[in-house]
Amino acid sequence: MSGYNILSIAGSDPSGGAGIQADLKTFSALGGYGMTVITALTAQSTSGVTGVHAVPAEFVSAQLDTLLTDARVDAVKIGMLSDTGVIGAVAAAIDHYALRNVVLDPVMVAKSGDRLLAPEAVAGVRDELLPRADLITPNIPEAAELLGADEAGSIETMGAQAERLLVLGARRVLLKGGHLGGADSGHSTDLLVEPDWPPRTFTAERVRTHNTHGTGCTLSSAIAALLPQRDDVPAAVRDAKEYLTEALRHADELDAGRGKGPVHHFHAWWGAVAADH
Repeated sequence: MSGYNILSIAGSDPSGGAGIQADLKTFSALGGYGMTVITALTAQSTSGVTGVHAVPAEFVSAQLDTLLTDARVDAVKIGMLSDTGVIGAVAAAIDHYALRNVVLDPVMVAKSGDRLLAPEAVAGVRDELLPRADLITPNIPEAAELLGADEAGSIETMGAQAERLLVLGARRVLLKGGHLGGADSGHSTDLLVEPDWPPRTFTAERVRTHNTHGTGCTLSSAIAALLPQRDDVPAAVRDAKEYLTEALRHADELDAGRGKGPVHHFHAWWGAVAADH
């Protein structure tokens, strides 16, 4: 066998910085063969979301069945799921096809502040998908919404909320600390919590850039791409964070919109191509 097949179940972003477009770029950059099941179409740019068109749950199921009866899937990244019907379709596919290395990014709100998940669907993510995922990657606001709690304001509170997510059925939680300390903080710390292991922290330099569109999508898809290639989850998380940090560091080299631009998924490749010429 050569290569790994990584599936993204997520929404489409025409600007290419988030959603399935970001996932495919990330998979490719990290040595995975990307496949997609589209859950929603968005009218979106770096400046915001002007519309969302949900794909009917029946057609999401049709995409999943058609693909999964044909292709081997080594890991799955789940992103934007617009409503409870789609959530149920994805949960059923995880069970029926015994999908493994499932990374759930509980996307609720875009970087622009536009809501991408119906409020009534939050319970579906929490009750149906959270226990089926091998790793969930909420940020601080998303963890608070899943728990019906105030947002964490410290590493200690992040740890307590991550533990509560384990109690709800999550197998592993990577609680992202990008919102902690504000944009002026020099570093960003994520917390990985697993049963029977002490919490692990992953700290990275906070890159000074306005172009942060799709960072959550990119991190979760990087972890999914690396899970089949690494010995354990912490190693996949570590290397995924390193990849994202470099993609952020090179983000200002792109000119892809007037708002919050994308990270540079192919920073290493483009640099190598330029060096060859």
